[in-house]
Amino acid sequence: MEDHQQGSERKTGIFICENSAVNLMPGYNTPAAHMDLWSVPHTREKGWYLSLMAPNDKGPNYAWLDPSRLYCHQQALQDCIEDLLQPFRDDFIDLVAGIDAMGFILGAAIANYLGKGFLAIRKSGHLCVKTHSQPYVDYSGREKVMEVRTDAIKPGLRILLVDQWIETGGTMQAAIKLVEQEGGVVAGVAAICIEDSEGGLQVKAQYKCSDCVPEHLRIQFNSHYLHSFEAFPSQQENHEE
Repeated sequence: MEDHQQGSERKTGIFICENSAVNLMPGYNTPAAHMDLWSVPHTREKGWYLSLMAPNDKGPNYAWLDPSRLYCHQQALQDCIEDLLQPFRDDFIDLVAGIDAMGFILGAAIANYLGKGFLAIRKSGHLCVKTHSQPYVDYSGREKVMEVRTDAIKPGLRILLVDQWIETGGTMQAAIKLVEQEGGVVAGVAAICIEDSEGGLQVKAQYKCSDCVPEHLRIQFNSHYLHSFEAFPSQQENHEE
């Protein structure tokens, strides 16, 4: 895939974190640059943009991090999309489906990049047309229902399913069931991170999957704490208290 950023080298290698009190991603020399939403590191290795994701500042009623911060960075979003699509570059995809709600952002961006249509898989109660529904339990343990319109998926249609994050796998498994019940084929599953939970591992075992996490950083994602969080003021304040 073509790299459109000048003055910055795109590589798909292995991270080598710099020696520092804060574990910085390659190309960053200071925590300030590490958090900058406008700077681009000299070497853009796979997942360099993961350090842009912000930690939870609001407590246990919220997700443990905010991945959407990286979408504010134009090159980060572009490289995230390219990294996610790398395993599928030789595969045929008819349609991209994004999962309510944050999967809409990444899914629509991927659909636009591929020049394909985008299908929104919604939480129940929002679509005013005929739908098929599927109950599921989300990452927080709450029971919910997901639905998809009945006129968008034809038998044999190859669909790339996209969500922002897969933690327990329950939401993605419900989306997979909806696609397959309509006769669609799951061409692949893509998310910024697919955690090694029981459900996440099941999805990985059964479908072609892609995420942006280098293997040597996966333990941080599974433990729900990234070393890069140390660069954020809120985390520094917590250490000072």
